[in-house]
Amino acid sequence: MSGFSSEAQTMSFVAFIAVTTVTLLLCVMTGPDRDDLDEFYTGFRSLSPMQSGLAIAGDYISAASVLGTIGVISLLGQDGLVLSLSTVLSLVLLMFLLAEPLRNAGRFTMGDVLTRRAPSSAVRITTCLVTLIALFPLLIFQLAGAGDLLAFVLGINAAGFKTGSIVLLGLLMIIYAAIGGMKGTAFIQIVKTVVLLAAAAAIASLILNRFDFSIPSLLDAAARGSGAGDAYLAPGLQFGGDGLDMISAQLTVVLGAACLPHITMRMFSSRSAPAVRRSMSWAVSTVVVVCLLCAVIGFGAAAVVGHEQITGADPQGKTSILLVSQAIMGSDVSTFETLLFTAMTTAIFLTLLSSVAGITLACANTLAHDLITHGLRRKQALRDSTEMTIARATAAAVGLTAIFLAAASRHVNLQAMVTLSFCLGASAVAPALIYSLFWRRYNRTGLLSTLIGGTASVLILITGTTLVSGSDQAIFPDSDFTWFPYTTTGLVSVPVGFLAGWVGTVFARHNPGARRQEEYEYDAVEASILADAARPNG
Repeated sequence: MSGFSSEAQTMSFVAFIAVTTVTLLLCVMTGPDRDDLDEFYTGFRSLSPMQSGLAIAGDYISAASVLGTIGVISLLGQDGLVLSLSTVLSLVLLMFLLAEPLRNAGRFTMGDVLTRRAPSSAVRITTCLVTLIALFPLLIFQLAGAGDLLAFVLGINAAGFKTGSIVLLGLLMIIYAAIGGMKGTAFIQIVKTVVLLAAAAAIASLILNRFDFSIPSLLDAAARGSGAGDAYLAPGLQFGGDGLDMISAQLTVVLGAACLPHITMRMFSSRSAPAVRRSMSWAVSTVVVVCLLCAVIGFGAAAVVGHEQITGADPQGKTSILLVSQAIMGSDVSTFETLLFTAMTTAIFLTLLSSVAGITLACANTLAHDLITHGLRRKQALRDSTEMTIARATAAAVGLTAIFLAAASRHVNLQAMVTLSFCLGASAVAPALIYSLFWRRYNRTGLLSTLIGGTASVLILITGTTLVSGSDQAIFPDSDFTWFPYTTTGLVSVPVGFLAGWVGTVFARHNPGARRQEEYEYDAVEASILADAARPNG
């Protein structure tokens, strides 16, 4: 049993049913009502900057981010806080460097952005494969953890219930993605963001009230509760003092977090270039507030709950937010506190549902639009209604595959999956986008070299990390075949991704006339990509 009161568990279960019903209704009401690709992929760009910004923040604040960040802060102190701030910096980087050009260059998917510079079925297919390799591990991780979390809240530890929870949540994410499309999933993200902000603010306020709103008192209590003493508030606890390992992790998060395809696809739903800038302002502000609240909750968990109880419930601390919510209210829980705990569990349910739905939609979109419509059938155009049918079918295929893999790997530590996604975002996606949008000489060979070289380096290097073997947190904890010295691959794979793109571009065999033509074509679209000069009204 989880130790939560029966009243709190009952109300949490009722809230889960209510949330499911309301979000399904929301998807039906806001989803596309006709076979129009613009409506399915972008929602006709009808969201206001505030709505779009909250939706971007919702996609960015995944279940892995919220639960994982609070857990890392509660167990590792300053290292967790630095990791949280790195995620904010990643979104700021996207805001100032890539958001507006992405909106101007793309239509529906990342494949549209990349093929604007290098039209090719090979680019479409490679982009689709990289997108799937980057997002599928994140989808499996979040879906696999959803069953355990739901069982923990409701106090039901039966293996069948956990597997059933994975199946149920997986079916819901398929429905959200297939019926709601971009607009439907956006409204779910908006609701999730607002509920999460309110619940996290309330819990953080209770924690601060426990320590008379004194941050030094909270940090001192957290250091004592962590069992690590002064090391808890000093850098290096997570990486054993290895500064290069910490730099590698921060580089991976800063470049990779905001460049993952399910985040960048939200840029295409903005009305105009000024609108995407305002949207990103809302998104960054929201994420900053959530990260600050997560920091308070994480330190509060260490101070109030303690390291032993946190790791006893979950070695990665993913249940820290629930444990501190219960502990801060005490054993004699009032009706208000029960409602507050229910609000927090509702926010977590919404976070789980919306996160997996957004990733499923991104995978389905690239399969339907990049692979099938323009990659494999480039010589035979498909009708919009046919492509929409394919997109919905691929959403079901992605979802069912993810359900099977998540249920099969539920007993395995999947932290490496999250790291793999972020590493691919930093090493393959980010270099490809930066080069495509800003380097005039960049060509098809360089683009393919970036995507393939960055992806291959990550897949090879991550097999040698302690997340795969050689540690208690590894996928194979009883084996040890580590050979790579860092926890993340970014310190090596990010330079490999950029270098591969440079080498492929510089040494590509193109005659001078073809090279001049490529540069001329880029000059023709440069103004519209970088400043939207050709499309002032969006």
